[in-house]
Amino acid sequence: MNRFILNTEIQAFINNNINADTTALLFKKTVFSSEELKLIIDQIAAKQRCLKKLNTWFNTPNIYYPNKLNIEQTSSETTANYKASLIHGLSIIDITGGFGVDCFYFSKQFKQVTHCEINETLSSIVAHNYRQLKTDTIKTLPKNGIDVLKESNTSFDWIYIDPSRRHDSKGKVFFLNDCLPNVPLHLDLLFSKANNILIKTSPLLDLSIGINELKHVKTIHIVAVNNEVKELLWVLENHFEGKITIKTVNLKKEKNEHFNFYLEDEKLIEPEYSLPLSYLYEPNASILKSGAFQSISNKLKVCKLHKHSHLYTSKNLINFPGRIFKIKTILPYNKKAIKKLGITKANITTRNFPENVQQIRKKLNIKEGGLLYLFFTTDRNNQKIVLITNKP
Repeated sequence: MNRFILNTEIQAFINNNINADTTALLFKKTVFSSEELKLIIDQIAAKQRCLKKLNTWFNTPNIYYPNKLNIEQTSSETTANYKASLIHGLSIIDITGGFGVDCFYFSKQFKQVTHCEINETLSSIVAHNYRQLKTDTIKTLPKNGIDVLKESNTSFDWIYIDPSRRHDSKGKVFFLNDCLPNVPLHLDLLFSKANNILIKTSPLLDLSIGINELKHVKTIHIVAVNNEVKELLWVLENHFEGKITIKTVNLKKEKNEHFNFYLEDEKLIEPEYSLPLSYLYEPNASILKSGAFQSISNKLKVCKLHKHSHLYTSKNLINFPGRIFKIKTILPYNKKAIKKLGITKANITTRNFPENVQQIRKKLNIKEGGLLYLFFTTDRNNQKIVLITNKP
């Protein structure tokens, strides 16, 4: 890290230009050399990305920022806080430390936290930032985390891993053995150092593939923020061989949405089907990722519209983890019948329907927005229908 960035006048320039167009700044006349200005602009660009994602870092003086890629790849404070709420103990080691956001939150749950980062520059940046954040229980090591485990006689309560996907991996299928570190390859080493392992992966990882690659998977958390799935969290417990619990969560400003089920039971449940009743329910993104299409019908006593539609209905209003709508009108999918309603503006969703939203808007000349919500879907009788709804 280049410590001239921490000079008072440099920090003042960064803060005074935090809302500036960084491209335009490159051509602005300043007292800095072109090389210095480029470094300063990199700091501004990285800090700008932290405003919503890492508000604690953004609002702490004298934070040193790594490149934008490190900021993009790090956990947000929202997901890091959720992660930390799941585990506790005396000691944890993060063998893929990165920018150190997860470790910062782990330090609120553990007395001893070890942050391993193979990139020496990034490791020194993290150590500096922890001092600014007044966190003194985190030990930073500029080393490969796997090597640290191999060389150490120490055991830990937990090991945390956020493997990065290798850029040279072939094809679109996401496997853990395509990542660094290769977690499946090192599982025996990992379990020799801790009985509990927490792994963060991209939502792109298929649950069945991850389960096949790993062993002793106890729980999988599917974490969404404002209905966008951000990460999968895999909890491994040494010698565990029971049913895998899937825990879905949609973290929202107002109230978080939770739904849990056993993966093994999902295949055994036969949901109840019905034509649309009074209310329509659309599961949140974390549930859709989990595949809990039968379990949610069974547990919450709502009926499915169709095997492949993943929309649910009930006569009475219930508390549902997702979007809830009051059904006003049910129509067969017929252009003339819909045109007669005179709808010129509405929010449109398709589920198990042969046409996409753009095609429907063009065909029916309906603009986006307004208070109406139109669902184009297929019912239990395999009929194409339109549900005219609004928020209850």
